[in-house]
Amino acid sequence: MAIKDLLYKVYERRLATALAGKDLPRHIGLIIDGNRRWARDVGMVTSDGHRAGAAKVEQVIGWSQDAGVEAVTVWLLSTENLSRPEAELRPLLQIIEGLATDLSEDGQPWRLTVLGALDLLPDHTAAILKEAAARTDERTGMRVNIAVGYGGRREIADAVRSLLLEHANRGSSIEELAEILTPDHIAEHLYTRGQPELDLIIRTSGEQRLSGFLLWQSVYSEFYFCDAYWPAFRRTHFLRAMRDYANRHRRFGG
Repeated sequence: MAIKDLLYKVYERRLATALAGKDLPRHIGLIIDGNRRWARDVGMVTSDGHRAGAAKVEQVIGWSQDAGVEAVTVWLLSTENLSRPEAELRPLLQIIEGLATDLSEDGQPWRLTVLGALDLLPDHTAAILKEAAARTDERTGMRVNIAVGYGGRREIADAVRSLLLEHANRGSSIEELAEILTPDHIAEHLYTRGQPELDLIIRTSGEQRLSGFLLWQSVYSEFYFCDAYWPAFRRTHFLRAMRDYANRHRRFGG
């Protein structure tokens, strides 16, 4: 083992030990940014960057499980990403299909949920994602949400649409709904309904913005921005994010 790797291992153990007994996040959101830039910097093609990024997703899910996290939401593809050139989008969708299949394999403990507008995806991709999620329905392990064709504004619009249709089917009028409407009514129709509140969002590559990620759920989230590109995200980065979260005093607007 190289000296640098050995030092990382020692530092990892020190960080992990320091987290013992601390208040850690129940639900983590991951904005995985920098696959293409990482590939360019190491002399690979874009699809190699996305493939390395998918492998990193599986690693970080494992780290999250080890830390006792209850839910992880990984943003793999936004609605805006769907406008990328076909030469990049097609292999990216295939990589996402493979990742979903791997996460749902027999022997994996995770409960897989797909978040996003699946109607915007190719039928073949949507079918694979739905089948992967269905295979994990009976599992009791950590919740893993993969956001594909996801946009925060689209999610809120879908939630409101679902709420209106529910009350229309009950025979309620718009006026009756307006009289009783609360934020909780909308939250019950979000993609993440029934899951723990989103405590921590980690974004890689040095960018410091949400870009529409879980807009409703992130109202009281803590944020951790990391300069490393996603494929180069180490366990030390993850543990630093957890340490940073544990050291913050959350006031929830109070």
